[in-house]
Amino acid sequence: MSIANLTPIDLVGALVGIFFTLSIFSYALGDNALFRLAIHIFIGVASGYIVVVTWFNVIWPKLILPVLEWENTTNDNLIVLVPLLLSLLLLTKLVPRLTTLGSPVMAFLVGIGVATAIGGAVIGTLFPQVIASINLFDFPTWDQNAGLFWILVIESSFILLGTLTALIYFHFGAHSHNDEPPQRTGWIELIARIGKFFIAITFGALFAGVLMAALTAFVERWNFILTTFLSVF
Repeated sequence: MSIANLTPIDLVGALVGIFFTLSIFSYALGDNALFRLAIHIFIGVASGYIVVVTWFNVIWPKLILPVLEWENTTNDNLIVLVPLLLSLLLLTKLVPRLTTLGSPVMAFLVGIGVATAIGGAVIGTLFPQVIASINLFDFPTWDQNAGLFWILVIESSFILLGTLTALIYFHFGAHSHNDEPPQRTGWIELIARIGKFFIAITFGALFAGVLMAALTAFVERWNFILTTFLSVF
């Protein structure tokens, strides 16, 4: 494929992609103007995209349009007034003299965010982890794999040990004796050290996963540059 076979849009897109890719890679030589330009454009485009999506998917159809199409006083119309009022109060955070009016709305948003995060952690992580640990000792299933019985016992016990010790590691109850610094009970400290070992393995695996993802993206970008270069010339 030569440059004659590329459409103008494809050619411009490829050249822009190469330019910004090399601009990001230039950070390896130190902070420079090209890197800052690429970062600023990326942040600007991302912010603009979020604003457009929020406007057309949330603000316009669910907040402004129901008010413009107000026909009669119904429960649905009255409910629209609540987020509209909260939105107006939140805008007062831009004015120093009126910032206190928006504080309850901000507190409401933060409270919802924290509750969502905690609920997601409990329902999406803690409970499934507990259920998965319990299911490891599903003896009827083991009977179907009698040849692997002891392997399943060791594997399940190891996973259960890692789960329990990692949770106990975050037990921070401590007692002080004879003006000494507060310390955890001896057996809890011992279990916490075992949990620390499992946590270190987990962080190592996560770091390896992030590194592999970064290397994959790095290879993909260089492959894109070489493929585009060969296609053009």
